[in-house]
Amino acid sequence: MVSSASTTLFLAEPFKSAWQNQDVFAEVRKLSDAANGKDLYRDKEGRRTLRFAFNGQEDGRQNYFLKYHQGVGWKEIFKNLLQLRIPVLGASNEYHAARHLKSSGVDILTPLAYSCRGKNPARQESFLITEDLSGSISLEDYCRSWNTEAPPFRNKQALIKKIAKTAKRMHEEGINHRDFYLCHFLLDAKSFDKLLQNKADTFHCYLIDLHRCQIRKNVPRRWLVKDLGGLLYSSLDIGLSARDYFRFIKIYTGKSLHESLQDSIWSAVLLNAEALYQKDFGKEPPIIFHKQATKNQGVRHT
Repeated sequence: MVSSASTTLFLAEPFKSAWQNQDVFAEVRKLSDAANGKDLYRDKEGRRTLRFAFNGQEDGRQNYFLKYHQGVGWKEIFKNLLQLRIPVLGASNEYHAARHLKSSGVDILTPLAYSCRGKNPARQESFLITEDLSGSISLEDYCRSWNTEAPPFRNKQALIKKIAKTAKRMHEEGINHRDFYLCHFLLDAKSFDKLLQNKADTFHCYLIDLHRCQIRKNVPRRWLVKDLGGLLYSSLDIGLSARDYFRFIKIYTGKSLHESLQDSIWSAVLLNAEALYQKDFGKEPPIIFHKQATKNQGVRHT
């Protein structure tokens, strides 16, 4: 990591060798300008997200992901503040959250290059390059058919355990995601298949889109509720049972179900998820878990 008064720079291979003594922002702009079509995933609010190919020293030509922030402008900053939202100014949040989570054993996309420059928050320029996960699939897509085609119990159990442990570790490290949905988990299909075939002891499921993460010593309760409520909301249409949700809670808390449900946070999580579902779909969510959980807590749903 190299830092100056107004610029921070981190480079790992292959970019460390390729961009030595180069203007890294000029190199990133070339990559950004060359992107089009299916390789360009986002181009709005001063941010471009894209896939690109790059020649490494040993591995040949490989694919990577780039998030290039060119400054959000004062209009976007004030719009967020008026909506009581914390504006995302650049790649800094995602870079620091990724480094923190990786050191804690959470599966994330490995940062390979990062830089940030400029003191003016509206015009701050930054970028983050990570590895590209070919052959991965979002959990939203992987679980989409579960409501009509129940998955093998082992598959479901392994994924619930993995997501619960990821959420637990992230929150223990003082990080809340703010967009904590199934679509922001990328399942490494190859490693998962090896686990199911008893050819491996573990598998990878990567947490992505960390740009809105907040890092503190402890995550405030309201942000725990928002993360867990978002995750629950995103799982309501995939046919999970009350037992599946209870299994998640036991792993997340590390306590018995009875002890876990004494904490009123779970009724708050349920209400948060229900409100999101009603807002998006205009109807009650199809959730067996709600009545059983609130009954166990002694909480009456209104």
